[in-house]
Amino acid sequence: MERRADSRCIWAPRCLRCSRCAKDAQRGGTSLAYHREQSSGSLLRDQIPGDAAPSSPCTMGLACVPLWCIPVLLLPLASAVRLPTPEPTQGPKPKLLLVSFDGFRWDYIDRVPTPNFHALMREGVQVDQVENIYITKTFPNHYSLVTGLYAESHGIVANEMYDPALNLSFSMETDSVYDPRWWDDAVPLWVSVQKAGGRSGAAMWPGSDVKIRGAYPSRYLPYNASVPFETRVQTVIKWFSGPDEEAVDFAVLYWEEPDESGHVLGPESPLMDRIIADIDTKLGFLRNELKRAGLYESLNLIVTSDHGMMQLSNEKIIELDEYVGRDLYTWVDKSPVVGIIPAEGKFEEVYSKLLDANPYMAVYKKADIPEHYHYQHHLRIMPMLLEAQEGWSIVQNRTAPFMLGNHGYNNSLRSMHPVFVARGPAFRQDFVQPSMQSVDLYPLMCHILSLPPSPNNGSLSRVRDLLSNAPPPPAPSPPHRIPQYSYAPVVGSMISIVMVVGFLIFYIKEVTVKQLPALPRGSKEMSQPLLQEDVNLNFLDVHWDRRVSVRHI
Repeated sequence: MERRADSRCIWAPRCLRCSRCAKDAQRGGTSLAYHREQSSGSLLRDQIPGDAAPSSPCTMGLACVPLWCIPVLLLPLASAVRLPTPEPTQGPKPKLLLVSFDGFRWDYIDRVPTPNFHALMREGVQVDQVENIYITKTFPNHYSLVTGLYAESHGIVANEMYDPALNLSFSMETDSVYDPRWWDDAVPLWVSVQKAGGRSGAAMWPGSDVKIRGAYPSRYLPYNASVPFETRVQTVIKWFSGPDEEAVDFAVLYWEEPDESGHVLGPESPLMDRIIADIDTKLGFLRNELKRAGLYESLNLIVTSDHGMMQLSNEKIIELDEYVGRDLYTWVDKSPVVGIIPAEGKFEEVYSKLLDANPYMAVYKKADIPEHYHYQHHLRIMPMLLEAQEGWSIVQNRTAPFMLGNHGYNNSLRSMHPVFVARGPAFRQDFVQPSMQSVDLYPLMCHILSLPPSPNNGSLSRVRDLLSNAPPPPAPSPPHRIPQYSYAPVVGSMISIVMVVGFLIFYIKEVTVKQLPALPRGSKEMSQPLLQEDVNLNFLDVHWDRRVSVRHI
């Protein structure tokens, strides 16, 4: 099969990749070029002026494209690249100090001049009524503040307890407080901070010198009531002021007053005025030390308490010896809420003797304790519970020492409610909220520290208004970062497609159509199909040009 026609590539004048076509273009001449379409296998015919020696057909096909077309074809690919999501800017780590003045009742701040408490209120927030947990004792409530759990959930149900599974007793006056088994039902915030890679400190806070869940605070002071408040403050400030790799992110600070004086003097005693004023002075010392250390404006400071205090009277005493013999029961914890363990087989007898013994004392079987007390579902809660009304005391007899002030009463009573003030970059200024629950403090602190809270009984929504920037609604799972895309790829792709289509139309029109020679009118060859390679068919002679003849098959 002989091919006489010249077959130089029509792309030769602009071809960058086909060296054979470029050489043919330099020689010039008129030829009938056959350019293979890779997709269909058909041949395009073109008339190129000039004479040239026959050459092999171009094998590059549509790969022979103009240089300026290459970027156009690559635009869709380039524009489809996803824009990187910028990483959020990391600011300084939030710092938080939680301070508890034991037994500081909510209304003490207005009883005598307390300029430092009121300064915090102006600079930050105050909650008028904080409903703490039942029972309103020191150890249960301090553990609730740092776990967000009711006593029936965290397991520290009283200052004195009995665990029937361990067959052990707990008392805040003995070394039993250092046994982790009493504390391990919950995870205090200082442990969570450390598990998240942070550092924590604790100065005398109940339970903070115990190895809970296998960890102590990063820095802590073992409990020693003789250590002055000022020393505790200076120690905590050193913890916050250390190098970045050593400084704590969260710390708790505890002071025993005015609880101790409130028990001895009674909250209504005029002598308590001096005690309250001294607490305000101590708060002023803390504020000044924070300012001196350059921490006052950057640190979030929360000042609160575990409970309030109630004035007692020796005329409001309930003596159990008048109603039931001591051989019929063992009592756990003391007034005003008493846990009773009846002797074996004596439960109903003890219950019937005490049920209507005194109109100022309620008697509950464990299963009948009101649900809103949240004080029922733990084995350390005794089978029977005695609860005195406000201002009344439950004793076995009058030989026991008598206190003029006490707490532990129902947590709905205003006399049991603690103070709450806070300031810092996380809080609003000069804002008063009517109420909250003490268990709400835990999710609030987790939010400030950017920590995921452990399961708790609190609610961030109840304290959302205290924050300078309200947090978003809680999500059921940790937030998932969604890739962000730009509109530029879409626009770029559309423009590129239009340009490519326009380019193809231009070449089809300008190169393949306009360069075809004019045929005589009425030529029957206009209806003939294009020549196909490797197809053994007979076609009529077609004369494309007077000087160039097409081979006969």
